[in-house]
Amino acid sequence: MSIDIRAATPADVPDMLRFVRELAAFEKAGPDDVPVNAARLNDALFGPHAVAEALIAEWDGEAAAFALFFHNFSTWQGLKGLYLEDLYVSEAMRGHGIGSALLKRLAGIAVERGCVRFEWVVLDWNEGAIRVYERIGAKMQHAWRIMRMEGEALKGFAA
Repeated sequence: MSIDIRAATPADVPDMLRFVRELAAFEKAGPDDVPVNAARLNDALFGPHAVAEALIAEWDGEAAAFALFFHNFSTWQGLKGLYLEDLYVSEAMRGHGIGSALLKRLAGIAVERGCVRFEWVVLDWNEGAIRVYERIGAKMQHAWRIMRMEGEALKGFAA
Protein backbone atom coordinates (compact mmCIF):
# COMPACT_ATOMS: atom_id res chain seq x y z
CA MET A 1 0.00 0.00 0.00
CA SER A 2 1.58 3.24 -1.12
CA ILE A 3 0.82 6.86 -1.98
CA ASP A 4 2.09 8.39 -5.21
CA ILE A 5 1.64 12.12 -5.77
CA ARG A 6 2.10 13.57 -9.23
CA ALA A 7 1.10 16.54 -11.35
CA ALA A 8 -2.31 16.14 -12.92
CA THR A 9 -2.59 15.61 -16.67
CA PRO A 10 -5.53 16.10 -19.04
CA ALA A 11 -6.29 12.38 -18.66
CA ASP A 12 -7.08 13.07 -14.96
CA VAL A 13 -9.89 15.53 -15.69
CA PRO A 14 -12.69 12.93 -15.31
CA ASP A 15 -11.35 11.88 -11.87
CA MET A 16 -10.92 15.50 -10.81
CA LEU A 17 -14.45 16.32 -11.93
CA ARG A 18 -15.73 13.38 -9.88
CA PHE A 19 -13.73 14.62 -6.86
CA VAL A 20 -15.13 18.16 -7.28
CA ARG A 21 -18.68 16.79 -7.26
CA GLU A 22 -17.97 14.56 -4.25
CA LEU A 23 -16.47 17.56 -2.45
CA ALA A 24 -19.53 19.66 -3.23
CA ALA A 25 -21.79 16.95 -1.80
CA PHE A 26 -19.57 16.71 1.31
CA GLU A 27 -19.92 20.48 1.72
CA LYS A 28 -23.71 20.13 1.43
CA ALA A 29 -23.97 21.90 -1.93
CA GLY A 30 -26.65 21.04 -4.44
CA PRO A 31 -26.00 19.78 -7.97
CA ASP A 32 -26.87 23.21 -9.41
CA ASP A 33 -24.09 24.75 -7.32
CA VAL A 34 -21.40 22.99 -9.40
CA PRO A 35 -21.73 24.03 -13.06
CA VAL A 36 -18.14 23.04 -13.94
CA ASN A 37 -17.72 20.52 -16.75
CA ALA A 38 -14.76 18.60 -18.17
CA ALA A 39 -14.04 21.13 -20.92
CA ARG A 40 -13.99 24.08 -18.51
CA LEU A 41 -11.79 22.25 -15.99
CA ASN A 42 -9.43 21.08 -18.73
CA ASP A 43 -9.10 24.63 -20.08
CA ALA A 44 -8.48 26.10 -16.61
CA LEU A 45 -5.71 23.60 -15.88
CA PHE A 46 -4.19 22.80 -19.26
CA GLY A 47 -5.43 25.39 -21.75
CA PRO A 48 -3.36 28.18 -23.30
CA HIS A 49 -4.29 30.54 -20.46
CA ALA A 50 -4.26 28.02 -17.58
CA VAL A 51 -5.02 29.65 -14.23
CA ALA A 52 -4.40 26.78 -11.83
CA GLU A 53 -2.50 23.55 -11.30
CA ALA A 54 -3.47 20.27 -9.72
CA LEU A 55 -1.91 17.27 -8.05
CA ILE A 56 -3.30 13.75 -8.08
CA ALA A 57 -2.67 11.36 -5.22
CA GLU A 58 -2.87 7.69 -6.11
CA TRP A 59 -3.25 4.85 -3.64
CA ASP A 60 -1.90 1.67 -5.17
CA GLY A 61 -2.33 3.11 -8.65
CA GLU A 62 -5.91 4.33 -8.14
CA ALA A 63 -6.78 8.05 -8.10
CA ALA A 64 -7.66 8.69 -4.46
CA ALA A 65 -7.45 12.47 -4.04
CA PHE A 66 -6.63 15.75 -5.69
CA ALA A 67 -5.45 19.21 -4.77
CA LEU A 68 -6.04 22.27 -6.96
CA PHE A 69 -3.88 25.34 -6.36
CA PHE A 70 -2.59 28.60 -7.84
CA HIS A 71 -0.34 31.50 -6.93
CA ASN A 72 -1.50 34.58 -5.08
CA PHE A 73 0.62 37.58 -4.12
CA SER A 74 1.60 39.41 -0.94
CA THR A 75 1.94 43.13 -1.56
CA TRP A 76 3.53 43.55 1.89
CA GLN A 77 6.23 40.99 1.11
CA GLY A 78 6.41 41.69 -2.61
CA LEU A 79 6.46 37.94 -3.20
CA LYS A 80 4.10 35.23 -4.35
CA GLY A 81 2.26 32.74 -2.19
CA LEU A 82 0.61 29.42 -2.90
CA TYR A 83 -3.16 29.21 -2.46
CA LEU A 84 -4.88 25.84 -2.12
CA GLU A 85 -8.36 26.13 -3.59
CA ASP A 86 -9.49 22.56 -2.97
CA LEU A 87 -8.12 19.37 -1.50
CA TYR A 88 -10.33 16.32 -1.49
CA VAL A 89 -9.68 12.72 -0.49
CA SER A 90 -12.25 10.20 -1.67
CA GLU A 91 -14.22 8.94 1.33
CA ALA A 92 -13.12 5.33 0.85
CA MET A 93 -9.45 6.41 0.85
CA ARG A 94 -9.45 8.49 4.02
CA GLY A 95 -7.34 7.48 6.98
CA HIS A 96 -4.22 6.56 4.99
CA GLY A 97 -2.44 9.93 5.35
CA ILE A 98 -3.19 10.91 1.75
CA GLY A 99 -4.44 14.41 2.62
CA SER A 100 -1.41 15.10 4.81
CA ALA A 101 0.88 13.83 2.05
CA LEU A 102 -0.75 16.21 -0.43
CA LEU A 103 -0.37 19.13 1.99
CA LYS A 104 3.29 18.24 2.53
CA ARG A 105 3.91 18.13 -1.23
CA LEU A 106 2.16 21.49 -1.68
CA ALA A 107 4.30 22.98 1.10
CA GLY A 108 7.34 21.65 -0.76
CA ILE A 109 6.17 23.27 -3.99
CA ALA A 110 5.69 26.57 -2.13
CA VAL A 111 9.22 26.39 -0.75
CA GLU A 112 10.72 25.34 -4.12
CA ARG A 113 9.00 28.28 -5.85
CA GLY A 114 10.04 30.86 -3.28
CA CYS A 115 6.56 31.46 -1.89
CA VAL A 116 6.31 33.39 1.38
CA ARG A 117 3.14 31.63 2.45
CA PHE A 118 0.84 28.70 1.82
CA GLU A 119 -2.83 29.44 2.50
CA TRP A 120 -6.27 27.92 2.23
CA VAL A 121 -9.70 28.21 3.81
CA VAL A 122 -11.65 25.63 5.75
CA LEU A 123 -15.32 25.50 6.64
CA ASP A 124 -15.85 26.25 10.32
CA TRP A 125 -17.78 23.00 10.85
CA ASN A 126 -15.06 20.78 9.34
CA GLU A 127 -13.45 20.00 12.69
CA GLY A 128 -11.57 16.95 11.44
CA ALA A 129 -9.79 18.98 8.79
CA ILE A 130 -9.09 21.81 11.22
CA ARG A 131 -7.42 19.34 13.62
CA VAL A 132 -5.23 18.02 10.80
CA TYR A 133 -4.26 21.54 9.72
CA GLU A 134 -3.39 22.60 13.26
CA ARG A 135 -1.43 19.38 13.83
CA ILE A 136 0.80 20.14 10.83
CA GLY A 137 1.47 23.69 12.05
CA ALA A 138 -1.11 25.81 10.21
CA LYS A 139 -2.60 28.71 12.16
CA MET A 140 -6.19 29.90 11.95
CA GLN A 141 -6.42 33.56 10.86
CA HIS A 142 -9.27 34.63 13.14
CA ALA A 143 -9.19 38.34 12.29
CA TRP A 144 -9.77 37.84 8.56
CA ARG A 145 -13.12 37.24 6.87
CA ILE A 146 -13.66 36.23 3.26
CA MET A 147 -15.63 38.71 1.17
CA ARG A 148 -17.19 37.53 -2.08
CA MET A 149 -19.11 39.21 -4.86
CA GLU A 150 -20.58 36.98 -7.56
CA GLY A 151 -23.42 36.55 -10.01
CA GLU A 152 -25.82 39.43 -10.40
CA ALA A 153 -24.21 41.44 -7.60
CA LEU A 154 -20.88 41.32 -9.46
CA LYS A 155 -22.43 42.21 -12.81
CA GLY A 156 -24.54 44.97 -11.32
CA PHE A 157 -21.68 46.55 -9.44
CA ALA A 158 -19.39 46.39 -12.50
CA ALA A 159 -22.00 48.06 -14.73
